[in-house]
Amino acid sequence: MRETDTESDASGRALRPRAVDLDRFFRPASVAVIGASDTPDRPNTGITKQLRAWSERVGARMYPVNPGRDEVDGLPCYPYLASIPADPDADPIDLAVVLLADPAAVLPQLIEAKVKFAVAFASGFAETGERGREAQRRLESLVAEAPTGLRLLGPNTNLNAFERFREDLSGPAIALITQSGHQGRPLFALQELGIRLSHWAPTGNEADLEVADFVQWFADQPEIGAMAAYIEGIKDGRAFLLAADHAARRGVPVVAVKVGRTDEGARMAQSHTGKLTGADDVVDAAFRQFGVIRVEGLDELQDTAALLARAKPPRAPGVVVYSISGGTGAHLADMASAAGLTLPRLSQAKQDELHQWIPEYLSVANPVDNGGHPVGDWRGRRILDAILDDPDVGVLICPITGPFPPMSDKLAQDLVEVAETTDKLVCVIWGSPVGTEAAYRETLLGSSRVAVFRTFGNCVKAVSAYLRHHEFVRSYRSPFDEAPREACAGKAKAERLLRGGEKLSEFAAKQLLRSYGIRVPREQLVTSAAGAVRAAGVVGYPVVLKGSAPDVAHKTELGLVKVGLTSASQVREAFRELTENARAGGIARLDGVLVCQMVEAGVEMVVGVTDDAVFGPTVTVGMGGVFVEVMRDTTVLVPPFGPGDVRDALARLRCRPLLDGVRGLPPMDVDALVDVVLRVQRMALELGDRLAELDINPLVVLERGKGVVALDALAVCR
Repeated sequence: MRETDTESDASGRALRPRAVDLDRFFRPASVAVIGASDTPDRPNTGITKQLRAWSERVGARMYPVNPGRDEVDGLPCYPYLASIPADPDADPIDLAVVLLADPAAVLPQLIEAKVKFAVAFASGFAETGERGREAQRRLESLVAEAPTGLRLLGPNTNLNAFERFREDLSGPAIALITQSGHQGRPLFALQELGIRLSHWAPTGNEADLEVADFVQWFADQPEIGAMAAYIEGIKDGRAFLLAADHAARRGVPVVAVKVGRTDEGARMAQSHTGKLTGADDVVDAAFRQFGVIRVEGLDELQDTAALLARAKPPRAPGVVVYSISGGTGAHLADMASAAGLTLPRLSQAKQDELHQWIPEYLSVANPVDNGGHPVGDWRGRRILDAILDDPDVGVLICPITGPFPPMSDKLAQDLVEVAETTDKLVCVIWGSPVGTEAAYRETLLGSSRVAVFRTFGNCVKAVSAYLRHHEFVRSYRSPFDEAPREACAGKAKAERLLRGGEKLSEFAAKQLLRSYGIRVPREQLVTSAAGAVRAAGVVGYPVVLKGSAPDVAHKTELGLVKVGLTSASQVREAFRELTENARAGGIARLDGVLVCQMVEAGVEMVVGVTDDAVFGPTVTVGMGGVFVEVMRDTTVLVPPFGPGDVRDALARLRCRPLLDGVRGLPPMDVDALVDVVLRVQRMALELGDRLAELDINPLVVLERGKGVVALDALAVCR
């Protein structure tokens, strides 16, 4: 069996990524092509020729393998892998490319020969249905049980890893990862615009090697400035998070298109939390927490990855828009501000300096409108130098909506030249739909220091991602370093409460919360009116009475809650009404009636746990109360996460001002709320194999210093 990293958290999940050294995959010393051919017009013939050309480029020896050939394309051909003459001075075969319809048939040979990597091109596996999934499971088992450490790319992959990359381009490169080869074609074409690509990993069906393995390895390659990924599905959520964490620690940006925004197979959740959280919300949360930059289209993927790969870290967060037209500047400034970019107003001294070359009647506060004429002579360069000299400015964006030679030619040249003199980011939007102009094709694209875009939207999104990425990296602290390794003391008690296949009553669910140190009201469970009166005396008036049963989620709607009871007579009458309402509502049996402490008013929140098929237990936090499903003001956190992640999540809520104190209300105990979310995370991790869903609603946040109280809870066992 494959050796694995034994370091794990309290849930038993890995805290370190698996280490796959892909150097011999991308630069092997020897390549065996199984099923090689040189028969004209056969698909394998073209593949064999491409692999031979690639092997020669990377300095590898290629061995054709085919029992029906003595020679392929002028090279000696061997009937079986084992018949390749052993070289005492060489390692076993680094890479075997399998061109057969049934790669599983030759995997035992590869394992026996101690081949390091294999590629299976064949389709007809998990993408085709249950029979294909079974065939893929066979492949997975063979690889997983290989004692020699064989790693497999595919099946259902292609030749993208063996493309010819341009070697005349310099600077940091983009590494490309795609689960669909065709979707990577636009990024591969970036080389024609002077942007360097170094690797392409087409992961296919991911029977073994997956996106996470390539993210992990690419982050350590010094020539890679950014990764661009097209992802259809994430095979292992924890492996992906560990790889993204490694990239974040290294400061290497990962930009990704992740398809599947809609959740066609939504689960029938029983809790509020399950109904509020879709699979794509979880992907968004995972990406956000670990710094993966999610974009929507392949054009955004190209532009954002190219900018992040090549641009140096920002010197300042301020963005200045510089144009020859007030309308153009205002349009772009609107878009930039809406995207959250900071457009600082230039100081009066800086504006006076700019007015030396720009007419006084034009605004130069930011956006800077030069009126057009200054770009055609010596003044254009002076203006650019002055703007970039401002310490509050880190990014200059110059939109050129269409060519107007010779002035646009001079402007483009000035932008290229000034970019060579500064570490600050210079962006140009060339809006001409033609794109054949010399100012664009030769001047702007000929510079590695200017970031060139074709649309306002892509420029704004890329600059926003660039600034957010560097801010994220500066403050990033890996949550894996602080993840709990040992279970807490309350786990054993919690496990006794969770009996498989049942929903817990409110009373039992609150005991579950108590076992993890989450505060609940003083309360007693009673089965008679007399018992309710005695309990009210112990709990202390005023009290709340609630019907308690495992199958009751919406007690208020069923008339199973009575609040503000201040006397024994009110408690007796409330007990009678609750039991009658339960019978009328079709509830066969109440566990009893809860007599609860009346908690003072605060902000009602919801905190819950649901299970995601990819990432495992997730935690949801947001606005709670009876309108939780109407307001839908919640956000998701993917374990592991720390206090900073919780605070960031709370900041995204529309209800966040309520916690700060509004309209005369005092500030609430946000620290206590953060603590509860962290305790729920621990519960989710430690009880993940037993706890399917948890819903704390409402969780009342009291005034600062007074803590939080879980007034109600629902728990669903596996």
